[in-house]
Amino acid sequence: MSGFKNFILRGNVVDMAVGIVVGAAFSTVVNAFVKDLLTPFIAAIVKQPDFSGIAFTINDSKFLIGEFVNALISFMLIATAVYFGVVLPINKLLAAVQKPTAPATRFCPECLSEIPIKARKCAHCTSPIPA
Repeated sequence: MSGFKNFILRGNVVDMAVGIVVGAAFSTVVNAFVKDLLTPFIAAIVKQPDFSGIAFTINDSKFLIGEFVNALISFMLIATAVYFGVVLPINKLLAAVQKPTAPATRFCPECLSEIPIKARKCAHCTSPIPA
């Protein structure tokens, strides 16, 4: 029982469980946003809120093109909402927080091997490196 307790209390398992729960809750929010706000907005513009009636039949096989169109539109709306509502703001926040770092290495002008930025002589070809 102690091994199971150690497994459950490890950081990765707890982090994963929290991520799954938050992801499920976030999925519900995004789906509601798309279904309740974006889809009716597009339906108001296109004048047809549901494409599920579009279909054709070949040899008694019914092809539900409308269902596929609905799923495709839903996917595109969800992907757009996630990108503009989550990805872009997070990237801007991370870019504002992160400081640019100076390079730690440079290339020797003689042999083109990578050397530390503060080196005065190349370790590979022993040529002097200008400051």
